[in-house]
This record gives sequence, C-alpha cells and structure tokens, in this order.
Amino acid sequence: MQAVNALIRTRLASDVVLINQISEHIIHSGGKRLRPMLHLLAAQAAGYTGAEHVPLAALIEFIHTSTLLHDDVVDESDLRRGRKTANALWGNAASVLVGDFLYSRSFQMMVAIDSMRVMRILADTTNRIAEGEVLQLLNIGNADTTERAYLDVIERKTAVLFSAAARLGAVLAGLPETQELALARFGMDLGYAFQIADDVLDYVSDADTLGKNIGDDLAEGKPTLPVIHAITHGTPEQAASLRRAIESGGVDSLDNIVEAIRHSGAIDYAQARAQAYARSAKSALEALPASPAREALAVLADYSVDRSS
Repeated sequence: MQAVNALIRTRLASDVVLINQISEHIIHSGGKRLRPMLHLLAAQAAGYTGAEHVPLAALIEFIHTSTLLHDDVVDESDLRRGRKTANALWGNAASVLVGDFLYSRSFQMMVAIDSMRVMRILADTTNRIAEGEVLQLLNIGNADTTERAYLDVIERKTAVLFSAAARLGAVLAGLPETQELALARFGMDLGYAFQIADDVLDYVSDADTLGKNIGDDLAEGKPTLPVIHAITHGTPEQAASLRRAIESGGVDSLDNIVEAIRHSGAIDYAQARAQAYARSAKSALEALPASPAREALAVLADYSVDRSS
C-alpha cells in the first residue's frame, strides 16, 4: 500500500495547477483505499509474485475517485468523508473535468501494463459503472423502485469494481478459470455487502462517523434498501410519509422518517441482507488455498458489514 500511495501521488501530477489541487483534495481526503487493498490481497492470495499489482491497484483507485467526483456533482453533495466536496469548493465544471482526467490517466496506466485481458476487464467495468450511474439517476424520486432495481444499481455502480479488483489478482497470477471466477464472485458479493451496509449507515450513524450529512440519500430522493423495505412492509402511514420524502426529496421531518424506517424492521432486514452477501463472499474464498492473504480477504468481508471502527 505504501508503494501504491507513492504511485498515486506521482501519477496525479499534471502541469495544470487546478488538476493537482482537486486531485490532491479528493485522493488524500481520508479514504480507506479499500479497492486497491482488495486487489493487492487478491493478487497475494492468488500466489502472484510480480510487480504489476501495484500500478493496477493505483489505477483502480483512480477509476473509483473519478466516479466520486462525478457522483458529487450529480447528487449536488457538499460533504464527503467529513470534508467539503470538490464541487462545493471549485464548482461542478472543474470537478467533472478532473474526473475525466482521472479516468483517462487510469487508461494510460492500463495500456502501460500491456495486457489485453486486463484492459478488456477494466474497460467493461468502467462501462458498467457508467450504466449504473444512469440507472440510479432514473430511480431518483421513484418511490416504486423495487429491491431488484436497487440491487441492479449496486451491481453496476459499486460491486463491478470490487469484482474487477479481485478478479484481476487472479488474472495476474494466471489462475485457472474456476479460481478466477471465485475471486470475481468474492469481489461482487463484497461490493453488495459494502454498499447495502453503507446505505444502512445513513439511518443509524451520525454525521461525524458517516462523513456526510445524515439523511442525504433521502434528501436526494434515493430509494435505498431500508426505505424500499419500509415502504413495502411498514404501516400505510409510514409508507405514505416515506413516499412523500422520496418523491419530493425533502427531509423536513427527518427524525420521524428515520423512526418509521427503524420501527418497520427495515434496518434489521437490510443488515441481514448485507451479512448474507458477506457470508457468500467468504464462501467463494474456499476455492483458494489457505494463506494469510486469503484470511485478510475474509476479514475485509466482515469489515464491509461492521464498520463501527
């Protein structure tokens, strides 16, 4: 990870000052580097002994960071990881364009690795992420969004990059297809678990812990799993209140809405779904030989649903 962080800093460099300012702001704003860490551990668990996992981990972080810049513009967010977002500080246009810079820089690094297999997986992945962004946009303000539609957004917007990060560890090591697919499945299920748990935090955490404003998802009209379940299984009064909140994108009665979500059993349901995906992720690791790296991947699965520290 020290090598990855050093490479990230080096490859961020540009002779355009604003690119450096915005890139530095978001790259060094307290993110846990979960996706590059996942790739490094997957490569180790796969028995890889080369050096290409370091630039791959860095470019995976660049892809993720570019999506954050674009996300915050689309969502009109002003807080991420407890700090002002880039768009709040420099404006939407600059954030979008620097996001594009990070995307293109990641593809420059990809070409340098000179593996058509790697390029195909990451090109397909970034395309799916873009589809996920559009799908989420279509769901905003839609109180009739189903759990299946919600999971489709998670798969494309979040889980595919987790899956690619893990799968590419197997690709670098030249593992057989069964083990490669097992690592891909691990990453996919980890991504589901992580995002569902993240959506639960919007209703059970606080702003300091969460790193963004409580109720932001609701204010943006995003129907996440706790809300979807509460609308379906809550009382008619609770469902009507939640529908109004999603459709209007308002949080005027946030305390009452959060209380309705908690009393409907939606939090327990969503947490159980996240835990089920984490267990499925860990079961996929059984295709790999036991090792400290494999054990660390299992710990990541546990962390994805329990981020109390």
